[in-house]
Amino acid sequence: MGGTLQATLLYLVLYLVLLHVCRCSNIVVSQDEEWKTATATYSKETDGSIITEGACGYGDLHKISYGKHSAGLSGILFNKGSICGACYELRCVDHILWCLLGSPSVTLTATDFCPPNYGLSKDYGGWCNFPKEHFEMSEAAFAEIAKRKADIVPVQYRRVKCERSGGLRFMMSGSSHFYQVLITNVGSDGEILAVKVKGSRTGWIPMARNWGQNWQSNVNLKGQPLSFEVTISSGRTLTSYNVAPANWQFGQTFEGKQF
Repeated sequence: MGGTLQATLLYLVLYLVLLHVCRCSNIVVSQDEEWKTATATYSKETDGSIITEGACGYGDLHKISYGKHSAGLSGILFNKGSICGACYELRCVDHILWCLLGSPSVTLTATDFCPPNYGLSKDYGGWCNFPKEHFEMSEAAFAEIAKRKADIVPVQYRRVKCERSGGLRFMMSGSSHFYQVLITNVGSDGEILAVKVKGSRTGWIPMARNWGQNWQSNVNLKGQPLSFEVTISSGRTLTSYNVAPANWQFGQTFEGKQF
């Protein structure tokens, strides 16, 4: 009799634990953004990927791991570059001829600005004219949701958390009187709100956004080990201490912690 009671209590405890986990999972799902409507085209690069400099300043997208899963965003989405590094899930919808069966989705990183062309109609060529919501994808990524023969397809999109491998990457550039760092591989929100830098002989110095995800300071930091404090759009802050050694050089890249 005692064994039966113990087994019943064990099953009850397991049930309550599973119920709590399911409720927590539902909370996470409910926090995802709702699907919104937009359009998508693709850029015909020779290797199927967008590899140009781009308005976010990332340079060769293959070297920083974004590669083919990157996109240029129309002005209303790009928001003057503050959105650089954010991740979006896209799926082709409502076009039986061009959308792949089952409407599979693809996750992209915002890496560029899709400029408007007001010489063309927003419905024919001026895909990125304000206030259109549009994604210019690599050909390889586009082929994961739609047929390559399509010029433009209707899509649904939503912001999602960025899944990154390794830590934040800090690439140094500038001169003796101008210091700049390009920050890539940002997980979670992907979108950086603020950056501070600290040398061994300074306090925390707020950095200004130069363009895209290039952040600058006019303080001479040569010869000092550097620490960085990065705040993302949700308000979370991550501090990576002594990321760069005292003998760091312009052109070098260093890896910090990850959100």
